[in-house]
Amino acid sequence: MQKVAVIEDEKTISDIIKYNLEKEGYEVHTAYDGEEGLELINKVSPDLIMLDIMMPKLDGLEVCKTVRQTRNTPIIMLTARADEIDKVLGLELGADDYITKPFGMRELIARVKANLRRVTKPAVEEVNTNILVEDNLVMDLSKYEVSKKGKVIDLTLREFELLKFLWFEKGKVFSRETLLKKFGDMNIMEM
Repeated sequence: MQKVAVIEDEKTISDIIKYNLEKEGYEVHTAYDGEEGLELINKVSPDLIMLDIMMPKLDGLEVCKTVRQTRNTPIIMLTARADEIDKVLGLELGADDYITKPFGMRELIARVKANLRRVTKPAVEEVNTNILVEDNLVMDLSKYEVSKKGKVIDLTLREFELLKFLWFEKGKVFSRETLLKKFGDMNIMEM
């Protein structure tokens, strides 16, 4: 679960943001001034920081500048200031995005997702789909090899293909004639 730090001195705004982000599946931590916000960031290592500019003790611009000395975490600045110079200053100090109050919650959530997408690499688990395993039987499709308890079973190509076919068709019943048509006359069919 991705963590978001919301550092906003207006508790009502902070609570609304927290509620909506939690509904989207984020773990949200809040702080109500700049000093508390820096402590929170160091404590929880959030994946994204939402930061109000005008706050007591330490303003958002100072918090942003301090965070940028040690972290590359995405920062979205929240502010009632709509002047271009304020936006430019925030972005130059290291903010990644800027939202002016009042804002729509859908826009805020979309910006959170977009900023997290930029820094989050999808977890790609490398899976070898050429190896099938069931209990102690292993079938390596790329090597045309079957082993049981680590010991290789010697199979002809047709026997291997038959076993592979049956493996993928588990639970189904086939007549001898159907298998002969599909795989030709094999010695194992004589059994």
